[in-house]
Amino acid sequence: MKRERGQGQVPSGFAGVSGKIGAMTNDAEYIPKSAMSIHAHPDDQDFSVAGTLAKWAKAGCKITSVMITSGDSGSNDPSRDGSYKPELARLREDEQRAANAMLGVGETVFLRYPDGELVASVALRKDLTRVIRRFKPEVVVIGDATAVFYGNDYINHPDHRAAAEAAMYAVFPSAGTRMIFPDLLTEGLEPHNVKRLYIHGNEKPDTWVDISKTLDTKIAALKKHVSQIDTHDVDQWMHEWAEEEGKAKGIKYAEAYRVMVLQRDEEEVGG
Repeated sequence: MKRERGQGQVPSGFAGVSGKIGAMTNDAEYIPKSAMSIHAHPDDQDFSVAGTLAKWAKAGCKITSVMITSGDSGSNDPSRDGSYKPELARLREDEQRAANAMLGVGETVFLRYPDGELVASVALRKDLTRVIRRFKPEVVVIGDATAVFYGNDYINHPDHRAAAEAAMYAVFPSAGTRMIFPDLLTEGLEPHNVKRLYIHGNEKPDTWVDISKTLDTKIAALKKHVSQIDTHDVDQWMHEWAEEEGKAKGIKYAEAYRVMVLQRDEEEVGG
């Protein structure tokens, strides 16, 4: 299934922040202690950000992977009907667990929303706020809620945009605001402030993660999704996409992000 690509462009209107981010992430190789990847379907993360997750996990980062749906609409087999959806959901969850094991992901969470019907509802934002407060990630990684068209041959899946929007607003303001969803307090879930939000697929990235040493791991993880892809083409796709994203910074293979720095460490503020 065709997925979004980062455009590899240098940001023009975000210079005040992007210069600082570039110094911290690319030059100093910023590695979070904990991170959470939030995406709509099994395999979304592995097409887009798995090289980064594998790199961080290898460096000791504790990673949680959140899938909002279980991909139960991911088949156009004419011999199947709606009764196949529960079986397909189980299959795709198993594929994602296997992919996460390849990447070094420590926790996998499925929220089991209906595939193909996702909206950025308050209920979804609350569920994502719950998992953010539970696992307390330093960084959250998502897709781009604003992206509709990629080139002239791909319309972004509405589930991707809904997942990204709900996750973005779960990160801020919901996760860190005590009086938003106050019933979460009765569950023992105190507010948590995410430090950075990594947005993949944005047309004006400001941060590039070198995945040259983890691209093979990304490809191996993606090949676990055998119900969705012809694995014979995966190597070529991933090399081409990573090469395209790295061009702007002269990196052989990269994943590109726009990064929102929501909370700075004292040394960053002082420096």
